[in-house]
Amino acid sequence: MSEQKASQNYSFQAEVAQLLHLVTHSLYSNPEIFLRELISNASDACDKLRFEGINHPEFYEDDADLHVRVSLDKEQKTITISDNGIGLTAQEAIENLGTIAKSGTKDFMSKLTGDQKSDAQLIGQFGVGFYSGFIVADKITVESRRAGVATSEGVRWISGGTGEFEVEQIEKASRGTDIILHLREDKLDYLESYKVKQIINKYSDHISLPIQMQKEVWQQEEAAEGEEPKAGQYVKTDEWEAVNSASALWTRNKNDVTEEQYVEFYKNLTHDYEAPLAWAHNRVEGNTEYTQLLYIPSKAPQDIFTREAKAGIKLYVKRVFIMDDADNLIPNYLRFVQGVVDSADLPLNVSRELLQESRDVKTIREGNARRILTVIDGLAKSEDEKDQEKFKQFYAEFGAVLKEGLGEDFGNRERILKILRFATSNNDEISTSLADYKARMKEGQKAIYYVTADSLAAAKNSPQLEVFKKKGIEVLLMADRVDEWAMNFVHEFDGTPMQSVSKGAVDLGDLQDAEEKKALEKAAEDFKPVVEKLSDSLKDKTKEVRVTTRLVDSPACLVTSEGELSPQLLRMLKQAGQAVPESKPILEINPEHPLVKKLDSSEQFDDLANVIFDQAVIAEGGLPEDPAAYVKRINSLLLK
Repeated sequence: MSEQKASQNYSFQAEVAQLLHLVTHSLYSNPEIFLRELISNASDACDKLRFEGINHPEFYEDDADLHVRVSLDKEQKTITISDNGIGLTAQEAIENLGTIAKSGTKDFMSKLTGDQKSDAQLIGQFGVGFYSGFIVADKITVESRRAGVATSEGVRWISGGTGEFEVEQIEKASRGTDIILHLREDKLDYLESYKVKQIINKYSDHISLPIQMQKEVWQQEEAAEGEEPKAGQYVKTDEWEAVNSASALWTRNKNDVTEEQYVEFYKNLTHDYEAPLAWAHNRVEGNTEYTQLLYIPSKAPQDIFTREAKAGIKLYVKRVFIMDDADNLIPNYLRFVQGVVDSADLPLNVSRELLQESRDVKTIREGNARRILTVIDGLAKSEDEKDQEKFKQFYAEFGAVLKEGLGEDFGNRERILKILRFATSNNDEISTSLADYKARMKEGQKAIYYVTADSLAAAKNSPQLEVFKKKGIEVLLMADRVDEWAMNFVHEFDGTPMQSVSKGAVDLGDLQDAEEKKALEKAAEDFKPVVEKLSDSLKDKTKEVRVTTRLVDSPACLVTSEGELSPQLLRMLKQAGQAVPESKPILEINPEHPLVKKLDSSEQFDDLANVIFDQAVIAEGGLPEDPAAYVKRINSLLLK
């Protein structure tokens, strides 16, 4: 190093200062993770150089053998993690080491709870693992030079983990980054080489780059003749040796990889502190050759229901890292899947635009989807209690997202339908498959009946279910926001029609006897004047008024014509700010209900008619169009 230029002091972003406070107060329950985080960052820096080096081979200078080195200095009480990767400019050091995950900063801080376990998980998710160095260090020095810089101009970044950091320009001959941790007095055990090697083997053995440490040899002090042998010690040499296997885990035969190694690779890849639920590791050969290592996380990410959420698949081409979040490699409804795809066929200079048009990518995406659905289906069908628990956890976290595939992936629609689970009018637990339902259908039942609502309670107490409960006909209860949209793409399962109980006239087929049909016809005739009067009174609100047998305890309910959007879906579209077509529901009335019988003789027919309609709106999860008018009518009727 030659003489450095004047340094400048900067204040940490407020959120970083708060984060550092959490870190230095033992946010991480396992302090040795700091080494995993920093080695992972160093490996990423080398991957980035590989990618940029495709178009700029001069970036390699005279140092093409990429590696990570870990140095221990007991005298200085420091650990240094070095890489010869892409490096940082001064401005990049200020931006990347002084702020958290850029656009995710506010979101990150808003989700901090003070709970050590959950907050530690958030740190990994938001990519701030660098700060984990302050778990063991009371000062961190970063020295770096960016690849491609014509001179030897580098940058030094220094912080004690408090409110400020210092940046100065330095002369640095070698490309890459050195992170120097000045250890706390109570963390000096991390200067023991055997312990550091154990940590590297445990967490970072899969890193495809060599992680090197100085080779040590045993040196025995000579003793004079007749004296007791003197103590010996390990002495460092100038030779560096790899302490990891230095082969990408996904390139190994899966029979040679332990469950613990798969889990640690996942944690390193995703910065998730919980083990994945399941994974699939396969080499696919044929017209398109690729290796897939795909994981299903145990918890949904914070932005899972944001349609713009990025997929977690990393793309490699012949072991060269190409890009993070390659969303073309996995369908959007499986966006929770994390992992690696290594292609043997794609060009090294592949772009996101080319990925959209590539036939090979389409084949890979379809193969990944099939593989993940196979894994999920395997958990669902397994008789092992642990697998059953994993499936329940999967469904609680990702079931609603999986349903999006009904409208997005026609080729796998049947496979998805077999995986889905529902609560029913007979069982509140979300555990019934469509196959289970079919096996329990009543004799003479010709359709699979279901109802959608804004909540499980609303679905269970829907007026449309009353006749089904009376006859003991099981109905599937669907309460996810996606259900109403998704079921528009499903018309049958295994040859049996799917029928919404809130669409069209109720038709129970052989389950409805001749006497009931005659009673309905008679009621329709007897109530014809009332129906006509109701139709006139509610002409601005309803498409049609008719008598029904689907109701038992309620005076009325709203139904939708076949092929039209339900009120629930219309509300969702309006809330999303989308234009919706003009649509009016059908009002069905219960001729046996006292309130309906009272209609014809009521002096306040219009008020009572509007109250009955508004109550039907409320019963299916909506609000009256004019709440004040509804209250006024209710009060008026109560006074009478």
